[in-house]
Amino acid sequence: MFVSSAVVAAGISAWASARLTRRKSREEERARVRTVFAEAFEAVAAYKEFPYAIRRRAGDEPARERVRLSEELRAIQTRLTYYSAWIHAESTTVGDAYDMLVTELRKVAGQACHDAWEADPITDDKDMNIGPDLVDLSSLKDHEKAYTTAAESYLANFLRRRRS
Repeated sequence: MFVSSAVVAAGISAWASARLTRRKSREEERARVRTVFAEAFEAVAAYKEFPYAIRRRAGDEPARERVRLSEELRAIQTRLTYYSAWIHAESTTVGDAYDMLVTELRKVAGQACHDAWEADPITDDKDMNIGPDLVDLSSLKDHEKAYTTAAESYLANFLRRRRS
């Protein structure tokens, strides 16, 4: 059977167009996943700020500060839980790394928050610089690295995994 060159060209063009569209869609999905992984890490960073925020709370309105800080912390706790569920749905490996990070975060930063609530609020500018003798979150570094490494590995292989 004779096939004209126009039909062949149209077929090749349609095939190439479909491949490019599929690749663009996968790249957009990868960008979306990358954004969520980054936002999840941002929630961790926000939680890490609370020992400092609690120590720097306004001492002249303690009841208002307790409510303000506890509501902000509640919102971040909600985000941590949301991202844990979302990441697990995307990747068990990355989700497990995130959960380990969040568990350690709640233990280490949570204790630092507890200690900050028991301390008097800062009243002098010179006390605004809070050193690792008061708030030491350095034990989180390995867990942060494990999460970012798992996320990077997942994203590096994302396009290959999603090919059909």
